[in-house]
Amino acid sequence: MKTDIQIAQEAVMKPITEVAAKLDIAADELELYGKYKAKISDEYMKRIENNPDGKLILVTAINPTPAGEGKTTTSVGLGQAFGKLGKKAIIALREPSLGPCFGIKGGAAGGGYAQVVPMEDLNLHFTGDFHAITSANNLLAALLDNHIQQGNELGIDTRQVVWKRCLDMNDRVLRNIVVGLGNKMDGTVREDHFVITVASEIMAVLCLASDMEDLKKRLGRMVVAYNFKGEPVTAADLNAVGAMAALLKDALKPNLIQTLEHTPALVHGGPFANIAHGCNSVRATKTALKMADYCITEAGFGADLGAEKFFDIKCRMAGLKPDAVVLVATVRALKYNGGVAKADLNTENLDALKKGIVNLEKHIENLQKYNVPVVVTLNSFITDTEEEIAFVKQFCEERNCEFAISEVWEKGGDGGIELAKKVLNTLETKKSDFKVLYDDNLSLKEKIETVAKEIYGADKVSYLGSASKQLQKLEELGFGNLPVCMAKTQYSLSDDPALLGRPENFEISVREAYVSAGAGFVVVLTGAVMTMPGLPKQPAAYNIDVNEEGVITGLF
Repeated sequence: MKTDIQIAQEAVMKPITEVAAKLDIAADELELYGKYKAKISDEYMKRIENNPDGKLILVTAINPTPAGEGKTTTSVGLGQAFGKLGKKAIIALREPSLGPCFGIKGGAAGGGYAQVVPMEDLNLHFTGDFHAITSANNLLAALLDNHIQQGNELGIDTRQVVWKRCLDMNDRVLRNIVVGLGNKMDGTVREDHFVITVASEIMAVLCLASDMEDLKKRLGRMVVAYNFKGEPVTAADLNAVGAMAALLKDALKPNLIQTLEHTPALVHGGPFANIAHGCNSVRATKTALKMADYCITEAGFGADLGAEKFFDIKCRMAGLKPDAVVLVATVRALKYNGGVAKADLNTENLDALKKGIVNLEKHIENLQKYNVPVVVTLNSFITDTEEEIAFVKQFCEERNCEFAISEVWEKGGDGGIELAKKVLNTLETKKSDFKVLYDDNLSLKEKIETVAKEIYGADKVSYLGSASKQLQKLEELGFGNLPVCMAKTQYSLSDDPALLGRPENFEISVREAYVSAGAGFVVVLTGAVMTMPGLPKQPAAYNIDVNEEGVITGLF
């Protein structure tokens, strides 16, 4: 089997104008970035705003394992399969971050014969959205420090600066730094920090904004520091909004590319799901719903993170109502959850499968709490046995879920027809009565404990250090009605990545809470989640190269 990048580089792409024409998008309604990438113009989005909405299908997964699950691959393959069945479908995905691309994870464009292309462009600079977000974030940081240097009229307490600089790279040495060293003209000496760009509040703001007006309001509400009275200081107070909006003007527009089978895909925004809200932009999703009869989108990592935030943050804010959920699992990942070492996952082991399938069971239960019908799909591997597949199928059907095998990695759209038919049948026969998990009027602690107990399965929540005081202060400042964005390890339902399967008798430890007032949620840090990842001992960057013809290798 060829590598993902070989398949992508051998693909014959259509000019993006041809892909757009199938959706009745005129050439002058696109802003081209070369032959195969384009941004959707504001004029086009305005023209279709009264079109009826298509069906919204969320793709999510069990907790990720080293064995791989293939959530993006399934999303892309399902979109291609809808095309094979003559359905008008579009895919709405997140943009990949450069950090993981050069770290452990590698590229994020799907895999095998279910990919979006151009794969190298998508994984590297793409249309510059992340660079624009990085620039806007760091412009605000520069204006903040300059304000302090130039007399500090707002009375900012330099010990309570909460705005962090950002970089779209895994660079652990920037997590905790000191700025302002040197002479008096080099600024005020203070502790500072970097986060990865996908954890910047501006990423969340861009992804949740409905238009430029809303973007500017959200940017203005962002809290950058507190003054000596303990009152929040915002980006609007620093007169930073206009310049940031100018940097983000083009980044606000969704990007249009294609799959290997020329299915249109809107790829826009990319907040991480373990440290941010994990969904592509509201603008892209809402536009996709107007462009086609079926919109297939995904949420990051497992359903305990991405799907919960998709429902409780994105859908709550944007008024979206998902019609069905596809839950991705693999036999290999379920056996891994049952205690089998990665090296032994190719061997049939029904006992381990029965032990590990409790992870899938918990995700099914969680998704059904939102009153949205669930389709479970097994991303197929040649080592899966008939007995293992039959066990998972029966397990799912006993829990009122449709079940399908997905072979999209190997066969592209043809390998997703069974899944597509099950999704279509679910849409026709089962009604979605979507509801969020908790009410806005609950206290922040009640919201945290609802997610921890209902979704993670925790017995209790403990608040470490000053976390309780932070939550109390946020409620006193008027942020208590906001939803919570839980920052937690993706590898476990708990906040301990070593606890696989379906952990029981555990507690969630909250160590910090802060408001993302522009995004409109309160971030709750649990466990040891890092907002600036580091590189591994053998970074993926070691294997990436480009030859004299400009062909990139090693990007997978």
